[in-house]
Amino acid sequence: MLKREPQELLDFALELVRAAEPVILSRYRKHHVSYKADGSEVTDADRQAEEVMRELIGRRFPDHAILGEEFGPGGASDAPWQWVLDPVDGTASFTLGVPLFGTLVGLLHEGEPVVGVIHLPALHETMYAATCLGCWWREARGEPVRARVGGARTLREAVVIGPSGFGSVPPRQREEEFRRLLPLLTTAAKVRFGGDCLQHVLVCRGAAHAAVDPVVHAWDVAALVPCVLEAGGVVAARDGRREDVVFAGSLISCCTEDLLGEVLNVVG
Repeated sequence: MLKREPQELLDFALELVRAAEPVILSRYRKHHVSYKADGSEVTDADRQAEEVMRELIGRRFPDHAILGEEFGPGGASDAPWQWVLDPVDGTASFTLGVPLFGTLVGLLHEGEPVVGVIHLPALHETMYAATCLGCWWREARGEPVRARVGGARTLREAVVIGPSGFGSVPPRQREEEFRRLLPLLTTAAKVRFGGDCLQHVLVCRGAAHAAVDPVVHAWDVAALVPCVLEAGGVVAARDGRREDVVFAGSLISCCTEDLLGEVLNVVG
């Protein structure tokens, strides 16, 4: 299916998050914050960690394209392979000293996500997957454990995790976005907010059954999709779209198709 071995590409994605980790942790609780045009926060850790990963990709795969949150697209626009990077997913948590931020590395082949790594530097935990290789979870230096979604049959049985906030959404739209999620409070068995990438990790591990991200970018999504699918789950955009979901602008992950349909009916 892939011209390169999936394991080789996955191993390199893991190298990237390991290289970014010391840069990020050296600035954890010692960072400098500035603001982007959309009002969202960015730190020196975001920028420098992405620079490290971009340099490694350029050396190892000079013919691959790159899309990163901090420095945008790079490489040939028609390259079949594209690395998608979010050095600190959950910058708001990072700047508050909350350890629930992650480093996301995804790889697209002809636009389809085929490799994903979700690394939680402050927790020393990693989830990773590649097409046909399964989804795996590793704590610190422990042995990898196969990750599989849970089996909630209905929304009333499900644990649902919502977003941590809408920092990149204009202030006047934030209330509207939250209001669209409020029906979950009365229909799901349990609802929690504040997930960022961790919410989808919890779905892959079976600890939660659905995760809702109403406003996202490609770098927030590319690493998540292979993990959810290889763990046995399903994904869609808020409007139900499955095709080109990395660029759809929203993401819902669920453990079953039936549950996904219920969640879409509530928040779509």
